[in-house]
Amino acid sequence: MSFFAGKTVLVTGGCGTVGRELVRQLLSHQPREIRAIDTNESEVFFLEQELLDHARQNPQQRVSSLCQIGDVRDADKLNRMFSGVDIVLHTAALKHVILCERAPFDAVQTNIMGVKNVIEAALNNDVERVIFTSSDKAVNPTNVMGTSKLMGERLITAANSLKMQRRTIFSSTRFGNVLGSRGSVIPIFARQIENGGPVTLTDRRMTRFIMTLEESCRLVLAAAEMARGGEVFVTKMPVIRIADLARVMIDALSEQAGCHPSRMPITEIGAKPGEKLYEELMSDEETRRTVELTEMFAVLPAFRSVYEEIAYDYSDIVSSEVHNAYISSPDNAMSLSELKEYCAHHDLLAPYLKERPVLQMPTQPLRRAA
Repeated sequence: MSFFAGKTVLVTGGCGTVGRELVRQLLSHQPREIRAIDTNESEVFFLEQELLDHARQNPQQRVSSLCQIGDVRDADKLNRMFSGVDIVLHTAALKHVILCERAPFDAVQTNIMGVKNVIEAALNNDVERVIFTSSDKAVNPTNVMGTSKLMGERLITAANSLKMQRRTIFSSTRFGNVLGSRGSVIPIFARQIENGGPVTLTDRRMTRFIMTLEESCRLVLAAAEMARGGEVFVTKMPVIRIADLARVMIDALSEQAGCHPSRMPITEIGAKPGEKLYEELMSDEETRRTVELTEMFAVLPAFRSVYEEIAYDYSDIVSSEVHNAYISSPDNAMSLSELKEYCAHHDLLAPYLKERPVLQMPTQPLRRAA
């Protein structure tokens, strides 16, 4: 039996990239009901239609659904929606760094006060557990968005001290780039290649953790099952060089745009303000209170004495000690051939492949602008 079988699961931000995939994966776990809340009216309607179609096509599953327009800033709406809910997967957030810099108070309202509202609604309705989806940018943050996500993590951990005999477990998951999601680098590179270039790199030395949408959501669901209270689950992820991803995509897509791969220009535009050359998923300080699991690390709360006695007795502990911060070191990056195989195995470029190979042979060397 699945951990989610027979339970009511609510997904905030249910129409976002991660939220929608969580809803899709939950259908196979036989929950009693799936609820989704989002601010996008049109997408809420389309998601509801998809779930109704699924119910008609799979009557044996008997999964009911409820999709509603709503905002995590609306505490009253959350209180009503959380009634009778067993598990909350909180994915709703403002996630774009530059937009949060331009509208910092909105980031606070959604990413901090929204988390507060989720916590209070969960406690008021005696929800079984709440899983907050965080970001690599919460580690040593350099911007408003990352700082707001870090505060969200801290609030979720501290919420375990507010339980007062309630059953609610609060935990977070933290992961890096979800390849192919809206706003990720793959659709940006694909659009640039389709337009004939240039493909823009901020810095050729830049490395990033990567994960597919399906895998990231699978691990969110796994974290929901394993959560003991207060920990932050950090998913183990492969590392790539962004320049290598650009090269793989150019080789795969440029010919259908009528340009030979060697002709596609690549422009290095310099790192954005506050942008890091490498990605951090765990800080040096956190390593002192982290245990390694098979597919994740679990960063335990810094102030254990504040909470009730919690046994972090995971069944798949690999090591009770972690000595190195988890960063996207170039020494651990995939080779070009490994990255090409990874993209092919997960069909990451399939949405951008077309049936119109028009090839223009190069008449001059590849143009590179520094």
